[in-house]
Amino acid sequence: MGQIIVNKITSPPSLAPSQSWPRVKKAKPLTKEKVWDIFTNYLFVVPSLLLFAMFSIYPFFKIFQLSLFEWDGISPDMVFIGIRQYLQVCQDPIWWTSVKNASWVTFLALSVQNTLAFGLAWIVDQDLKAKTFYRVVFYLPPVLSGIVVGLVWNWVFDGNYGVLNFALTKIGLSSLCRAWLADPDTALNSVAIVHIWKGFGWGFVILLAGLQGIPRELYEAAKVDGASEWQILFRITLPIMIPVLFVVSILTILGTMQIYDIIVAMTQGGPGYHTEVPITRIFASLVGSSRFGYSCTMGVVFGAILLAISMVQIRLSKAMKAD
Repeated sequence: MGQIIVNKITSPPSLAPSQSWPRVKKAKPLTKEKVWDIFTNYLFVVPSLLLFAMFSIYPFFKIFQLSLFEWDGISPDMVFIGIRQYLQVCQDPIWWTSVKNASWVTFLALSVQNTLAFGLAWIVDQDLKAKTFYRVVFYLPPVLSGIVVGLVWNWVFDGNYGVLNFALTKIGLSSLCRAWLADPDTALNSVAIVHIWKGFGWGFVILLAGLQGIPRELYEAAKVDGASEWQILFRITLPIMIPVLFVVSILTILGTMQIYDIIVAMTQGGPGYHTEVPITRIFASLVGSSRFGYSCTMGVVFGAILLAISMVQIRLSKAMKAD
């Protein structure tokens, strides 16, 4: 015989005489004054949203649209060719040479520039006299114009009358003299040196702010326990500074991959594309070859590369915070 299942209906629990059911607050109806307050609050955001849409969102979609057309930027005729230009970018050796050059300069900036910035910030964070003076001096290079910096260093690296060759000759190392910016073996590294010199200052400021946010009680407790300066650095300072270092690394990659002004002032991409970077390549295709659509395609591909790098770094940062 089948079993009959009887569902028991439980009655609500009884309340003590002194207890009562909680009252549910009714939502207050929206008054004209409340609606007006909400409207005015959002009204303050509208100008920023309009500017963001006008100068960021619309140009992005417009560039993506133009990347699907073959256009010289002047003619009213635009020929739709789909993703053909994206396939051309993937097969363009000069484009990938520019990406490789920018990646090398970025690697040097991440390793040398950020190490220099952190070392100087760590020294200035100690009990050092004239801290304000060092802050100003180290932050001066990023404030200077990239074109001016490039022209000054162009004179330093000049093969005939350069300061560097003159100094090498004076100390008996004339065999090392060369045209630093015209030699394919040294041109890219020379540009990287200038970029590092100009860019370490802003990293120094951010890292110094992070170091100054570390509680001094941690250092004092470590010294009481007998920890040396190096132990304090590697076991207290660096672990706490990891989030700040990640931020500086992301900004370094994004800024260095988009290097342009120093290249234009010093080498203009030469000799023989040995200092060509993505931005100069895009500009050369836009102005020199009048391939407006192709330059937009390279811009979209370059933006995708930067976005992918940023996403990887953000995921790594979240993974390290979770650990």
